[in-house]
Amino acid sequence: MKILAMEMEIEGVKPEQYTPYLKAEAACVWEMYRDGIIRELYFRQDRSTAVLVLECAGDIDARQALAGLPLVQAGLIRFEVIPLIPYPGFARLFSK
Repeated sequence: MKILAMEMEIEGVKPEQYTPYLKAEAACVWEMYRDGIIRELYFRQDRSTAVLVLECAGDIDARQALAGLPLVQAGLIRFEVIPLIPYPGFARLFSK
């Protein structure tokens, strides 16, 4: 199942608080990408927050995977997790 995970800012976190975790975060994200959990990875253009496309059995598995990220464990970021399904609207083109 495809899962959209959008990083949400946590109020009161200062930019310098991220610094000690960034190398470990990148390594963990690389492992998740290499293992096929993270399929796509972006930053929003309008702010410096991540948008991930995950491939997991469901939203619980996605939440567990994201919980292992160093910045999540440190309480510096959190994610909104949105399960996705294929768009069903094209079926209307072929119904009688």
